[in-house]
Amino acid sequence: MSNKSLRPETIAAHTARSVDEATGAVVPPLYFATTYARDENYNYRAGPDYLRAGNATIVQAENTLNALEGGADTMLFASGMAAITTLFETVPQGGHVVAQDAMYYNTREWLQRLEKKGRIHLTLFKAGDLEAMQAAVQHGKTDVVWIETPSNPNWVVTDIAASADIAHAAGAVLAVDATMLGAVAAQPLKLGADYVFHSVTKYLNGHSDVLGGALVVAKATPRWDEIRYLRTKIGHPMSPFDAWLLMRGMRTLFVRYAQSSANAMAIAKHFSKHPKVERVLYPGLSSHPGHDVAKREMTGGYSGMLSMLLHSDFEGAKKFCTKLKVLIPATSLGGVESLAEHRKTVEGATSPVADNLVRFSIGIENVDDLIADIEQALNTI
Repeated sequence: MSNKSLRPETIAAHTARSVDEATGAVVPPLYFATTYARDENYNYRAGPDYLRAGNATIVQAENTLNALEGGADTMLFASGMAAITTLFETVPQGGHVVAQDAMYYNTREWLQRLEKKGRIHLTLFKAGDLEAMQAAVQHGKTDVVWIETPSNPNWVVTDIAASADIAHAAGAVLAVDATMLGAVAAQPLKLGADYVFHSVTKYLNGHSDVLGGALVVAKATPRWDEIRYLRTKIGHPMSPFDAWLLMRGMRTLFVRYAQSSANAMAIAKHFSKHPKVERVLYPGLSSHPGHDVAKREMTGGYSGMLSMLLHSDFEGAKKFCTKLKVLIPATSLGGVESLAEHRKTVEGATSPVADNLVRFSIGIENVDDLIADIEQALNTI
């Protein structure tokens, strides 16, 4: 059977059917080689000529993710920001970029840096506001529209299909940060996106031990060729070992994502009317402003990410994180273990994040233990 006839859960579990032909091993081999010998005709036998261009292990991980996203091609990078900065390096000098205001703060800061250097023109619009997006794009001038859905850390949901229509009508491409979707909840390319970005450090790997990023393209174009050229010349492909660990993680992707989503939903419902919680931000709640769009597009779950606005101030919210005994006060997300962080402390004083916001990455533990831990920590503030 071909990958096209298999369901994504099966593709992930088998990592693109990775039985080793030489040994029959069901776990794929790991190739560390940085360089490759030529044959008797002084040609390379197969694949890249040097590790900067990739290798067999990296390609196998790329093929698995590509099958999950339904892309034309996929590239893995040494970090999420390496993938993001490479994509934006393809914007012409002085090109126009439209992006939402609320998103992963390093992406926003990088775009603002490029604008200050005169590298790009940047217009930010209110996350989730399609009318604001429509007003921001400039026909024939906008090169890239960048959205993140749900957005970090307020979990605003943006309609991917409608965003694609707006971007394409202006002659731009739509790139979607789909890290929170995990290649499980939705496939942005099928909804009209041109590029999908993942921080594979998060749900795709799922074990908090890999740093990496990925770009998946709907259709190979000269821009895609340039991205590949830049990845090779700058020298930031993912390491073979990280690619191998990523494949290991993707084998359990769907069960992990389902459990994390179920736990997050239970926690969101439990604390949505808690006297010490001002508001729970989670797209799975019917009270969430973006729930209808999320319900339509996030058919594979709402993820394990949620935030709470506590009835507290900056210091109280930060103290809450230190009083947790099961959840770990740490940055990052998407692992099997549950994390909590005071996001304003992480992003700094200039961050638009509310002082009383705590971001949670809910893992796969027993949900009653997680609820009890959050309850006891709330009682300390």
